[in-house]
Amino acid sequence: MPMLDAHALSFSYAGRAPIFADFTWSVTAGEIWTILGPSGCGKSTLLMLIAGLLHPQQGEVTVAGEVLTRPRPRTGLILQDYGLLPWATVRQNLALGFEIRRFYGPDGRHAPSDERFENHAAKIDYWLKRVGLDQLADAYPAQLSGGERQRTAIARTLALSPDLLLMDEPFSSLDAPTRESLQTLTLTLCREQMLTVVLVTHAIEEAAFMGQRILLLKDPPHHIPRIIENPHTPDVAFRSSAVYQGICGQLRAQLSASERLAPEATG
Repeated sequence: MPMLDAHALSFSYAGRAPIFADFTWSVTAGEIWTILGPSGCGKSTLLMLIAGLLHPQQGEVTVAGEVLTRPRPRTGLILQDYGLLPWATVRQNLALGFEIRRFYGPDGRHAPSDERFENHAAKIDYWLKRVGLDQLADAYPAQLSGGERQRTAIARTLALSPDLLLMDEPFSSLDAPTRESLQTLTLTLCREQMLTVVLVTHAIEEAAFMGQRILLLKDPPHHIPRIIENPHTPDVAFRSSAVYQGICGQLRAQLSASERLAPEATG
C-alpha cells in the first residue's frame, strides 16, 4: 500500500482552466520525491491537495490508507517563509506544536490526558542540538539568519514525529552555501527518521540532489505524471559527479520548452 495516493484528481480554481484532470500519482513509504516545474504549473497546488488544505473537485487523496478530508496531524509542512512566531524564542517556537496537541491531541480531534502531562523538554532539546541551534535556544527569530530560521522550522516540524513531510520551496530564499548545507542536513534527518518526503522546487539542481524520484510538471492541465528516476544516495561529492550533471541535463531537456524555468542560482 502506498503512503500517498492521489487518485483521478481533477482541480481548478474558480473561473480558471483546470490544473489537474484525472491525475493519478502515488508515493511509497520512505521515498523522497521532488516536484519540479516552472512557476504557475501547479506544483504548490498539488502539495496543498496532499496536505488537505485544498480539496479536489473530483478524485481523492489517500494518506496512510485513509482518505484525506482535512489537514492531517502527522503530516508535517515546511514553507519558504518559516512560519515562526516573532515574539517567541527558538525553544518556544519548537514547543508550539506540543502546546497545540494539549488541546487537540495527536489525532487533531481529541485531547488525551497523557499529552498534557508528557514532558517534551528532552525532545525539544534533542532537536535543537540536532539542527545546531542549541546555543540559540533563547534567541528570537529577528536575531537569527535566514538559515537559522529555517533550521528552527525544520526542527519544530520533525519534533512532532511526522510520517509524511511536505516542503514548499523551503530553501529558495537562502544563499547558495546555506541552501546546500540545509539540503544535505534535511536529507540526513529524513533518512534517519525514515520519512516519506515530497519537496516542491523550481530549481533543477535542487530537484536532482534531493529527489530519489522527480515528478515533472510543466503545462497544465496535468493528466499522466512524468517521472524521472534518480536512484542515488547523495552526499557532498555527488554535486560534482558526472551522474548528477547527467540528471540535471536530463531535467533541462525535459523542461526546455518552458522559458519560465529558472536555474537554482536565481532562487
